[in-house]
Amino acid sequence: MKDKSSLDWFFKIQRVVLLAVLLFASAHANAQSDGIYTEFSGQVGFEYRFFTNDGLYLGQKNHFPALSIQPEYYIEWADGKHLINFTGFGRVDFTDSERNHLDIRELYWQTVSDKWEFSLGLKKIYWGVTEASHLVDIINQTDNLETFDGEQKLGQLMAHLSIQTDVGTFDFFALSLFRKRKFPGVDGRLRTPERITTATIDFESEMEESRPEGAVRWSHYFGPVDIGLSHFYGTGREPIVGINDDGSLFGVYPVIQQTGLDVQATTGPILWKLESIIRRSDIQNMKAIDVGIEYTFGNIGGSGIDLGLLGEYLYDDRGDRALNSLQSDVLLGGRLAFNDTQSTEVLFGTILDVERSTRLVSLEASRRLGQSFKANLEMRLFQDVSTEEFIYLFREDDFLKFELGWYF
Repeated sequence: MKDKSSLDWFFKIQRVVLLAVLLFASAHANAQSDGIYTEFSGQVGFEYRFFTNDGLYLGQKNHFPALSIQPEYYIEWADGKHLINFTGFGRVDFTDSERNHLDIRELYWQTVSDKWEFSLGLKKIYWGVTEASHLVDIINQTDNLETFDGEQKLGQLMAHLSIQTDVGTFDFFALSLFRKRKFPGVDGRLRTPERITTATIDFESEMEESRPEGAVRWSHYFGPVDIGLSHFYGTGREPIVGINDDGSLFGVYPVIQQTGLDVQATTGPILWKLESIIRRSDIQNMKAIDVGIEYTFGNIGGSGIDLGLLGEYLYDDRGDRALNSLQSDVLLGGRLAFNDTQSTEVLFGTILDVERSTRLVSLEASRRLGQSFKANLEMRLFQDVSTEEFIYLFREDDFLKFELGWYF
C-alpha cells in the first residue's frame, strides 16, 4: 500500500508549483505591460439548500446554508499566442463540514499556432451533447459535493495537444494524478446509510492515484452534423459502488477502456442528439446509450420567448443497483429562454423508468439581477422510487436550492 502521507504531500507540492507559475506570469505582466492583456474576475455566492423531508439516516439535517467563491485570472501575451488561465473554487457549508473544500478548477498554460494548440496544467474538458446523462464525458472527475447531476467537475492535470486538419480535429491527452470523488458527511443528504468516504473505495490498480492515463478524440462536422469519436484508457472516474446482500456497501475504481461516440445534427428547429459508450474492465463491462431530440418553437406568439421540447431515451446494461445507472429510462422536458435583458432561463424535466414507477423530477431556473448579480433556483424530487434501484437510498431527499451570486 502506498504511503498516503507522502502522496498527500505530492498533491500539495503539485498545487504549489502550479500557483508559482501563475504568480510568475502575473509579475511578468506587471513588468512588461506592452502587448500583455490581463483580466481578473470571479463570483461570490450564497447558497441555501432545503430538504423538504426528514432524513432517513441518523444525523441528517434539513437546512444547508453555504458560501462559495470562484476567482478567475487570465493572462494573454504575444498577440494571443500564449495564455495562462486560472479558476479557483472554495466552499464553506455551515451544516455539512464534508462540503468544505478548496479546489483549483483550472490553472494551465496554453500556446496557440495556426493549426494546433498545446496546454499544460489543470484543465477542464467537456464532451457530449445530451441533457439527461453525460456518457462520453470522461476526462474530469465529478465534484459530487456541489451537484447531484454531475455538471460540476474537478480540474485534471494534463498535457493536451489539439491538431486541426482538413479531416477533423485530433485531441491527444496525457493525464496524471487521479482525483477521488468525495461524498457528503454524516449530517449531509443524498448519502447512503453506511456513509461512503474517500477511504471506503479502493483502487483496482496498485499504482492508485499515480497511474498514468491517456485519451484521444477525433471531432468533425459534415454539413449540419457534428460528430465526435473518443477513446480513454485509465482509472474510471465513476467508482463501482454497490450493495451486498447483507446491506453493506462495496466500492472500487476500476481500470477501464472506454470508447465513446457523440453526434448532434441540426435540421431547422430540430436538434438530433446521441451519446453512446462501450466500457471494458476486468471488474465490470457496460454499454450505454442516450438518444434524443429537441424541437424549438421560436418567438412564441411574438413574445420573444423560445420553447424547446426535449425527449431522450437512456439505456444502461449494468442493472439498477449500480451507482448512477439509468437502465431503461425516458427523459421528457423543456427549455424556456425568455431572451430578455435579464437572461431569464428555465430548464425542467422528468426522468421516467420505463419498467417501474420511479420518477426523477428536476427544475433549474436562472435570472440576472442588475449588472452584477444572478439568482439560480434548483429543485429535485424523487418520486415512487423502486426498492430495486440504488437511488432508493435517496428517496426522502427532495430538495430546493437557491443561490445568489455576485459577479465581479
